Amino acid sequence: MSQVKMHSSRVLISVLLGTFTVSLNNSALNLAVAELMNTFQASAVLVSWVVTLFLISMGMTMPMTGYLADRFGKKRIYLLGLWLFLAGSLAGAAAQGLGGIIVARGIQGIAAGLMIPLSLSLIFAAYPSDQRGKASGIWGFAVMLAPAIGPTVGGLLLEVTQWRALFLMNVPFALAGLVSAHLYLSSEAPNRQRRFDFYGLFFVTLGMGGVLFALGSMRTLDDLLSLDHLIPLALGSVALAVFVWVEKRVAHPLLNLGLFSVQRYRASVIIACIQAVVTFGCILLIPLWMQHAQGYGALATGLIFLPTAIAAACCSPYAGSLIDRYSPRWVITAGLVVTTASLAGMGMLEIAAPLWVAGVLMALRGIGQGFAYLPSTTVGLNDLPNDAVAQGSAMNNISRRLLSSVGIVALSLYYELRVSHQLALGVPMAEASARTSSEAFLVLALITCLAIPLALSLRSRRDQQERDQQEDGELLLSEHRSKP
Repeated sequence: MSQVKMHSSRVLISVLLGTFTVSLNNSALNLAVAELMNTFQASAVLVSWVVTLFLISMGMTMPMTGYLADRFGKKRIYLLGLWLFLAGSLAGAAAQGLGGIIVARGIQGIAAGLMIPLSLSLIFAAYPSDQRGKASGIWGFAVMLAPAIGPTVGGLLLEVTQWRALFLMNVPFALAGLVSAHLYLSSEAPNRQRRFDFYGLFFVTLGMGGVLFALGSMRTLDDLLSLDHLIPLALGSVALAVFVWVEKRVAHPLLNLGLFSVQRYRASVIIACIQAVVTFGCILLIPLWMQHAQGYGALATGLIFLPTAIAAACCSPYAGSLIDRYSPRWVITAGLVVTTASLAGMGMLEIAAPLWVAGVLMALRGIGQGFAYLPSTTVGLNDLPNDAVAQGSAMNNISRRLLSSVGIVALSLYYELRVSHQLALGVPMAEASARTSSEAFLVLALITCLAIPLALSLRSRRDQQERDQQEDGELLLSEHRSKP
């Protein structure tokens, strides 16, 4: 192995250590909600902040990542994120009350907001453009596998010890990541001329915080109509609109919204957002269908997600290699077609369908996700200048989180209204839930299908160059024929 390849591999491993432990910890801690309620005699709403504050603080931090990476260097900011994650983990393990745990989760969320957008940027900097697909696919394998095994790891730790172990398990991974990152990540000269966009930060923080808080805490139709949710939602939406207005007028914007003018990047973000809506929509709908319509318990419901995560993780490296060698539009289109077929299959399941059929369809959705999500993101980021990849990754993540939150609320409200209507007509709960879930799956299938034309537009650079040369040749030929 050459020195260049060895260095690139070490960078990839360094980044994997950090992002893997963030993803693993977040999914493992979801299982601790019930134990925390019992330990601190707290309500479900209060304990839910262990999850909610992490997501909000991460979403509010991400917009700053591009500026910080440019101003101080990607390595420094990534290491800062890792140190913060380690500090949050130790603070969570040492917490004496629920408030301390919630604060620790907020610190971890800030750390994740710094690390996640920079992870692909660091990997892209270490690999040439024709090898980034495979590298990002390997990164995707770890990131997708962590949520799949997180609940299992969390369940085992809770079985043999207590909730503090869920924080302590991060320590060896974080320390290994810190040592590896210090040794192998390359330092770069910071851009001292970059100015700080204070107004942009103010409005995007207010906007992201307000919208994510309002959407993340909505559970019923009554929540949508209550002032406790309407005020932060309206305030956040207005703040985001003002943020867009501000960013178009400042010399050094916090987020360069002009990146959306790059066609392949814009298309990749839309595809990623659709994939996020489908993913979180299934996280909402599958348990409702399994428990209300099929009558299964929590264990079977949790296990049904394993085929999706494992299939997506296993397909991601292979799909990444394919887009390095072939036109990405066929790889991503195939992924979207498989995803559409799996969702349509879920929508047509009968109420008495055997569990193995649902498992096969969930595995198919994982295959589709593995071939569509990270490959499309890689193609889009590949079209950006290297110094814009961190901002592009951050905007991709922000867009996914906002739209997936909107999608979850929309699906939740539709489910509640539709089921309530059918129950009022005398339809049994199991049948009402099955009908509503089927309709929602078919809607998700239609939304995914609408993304296929976008995927077909994601030509490789080689394809685009050949097309441009062909068009230039045809133009020259036409001009030659038109001469007398």
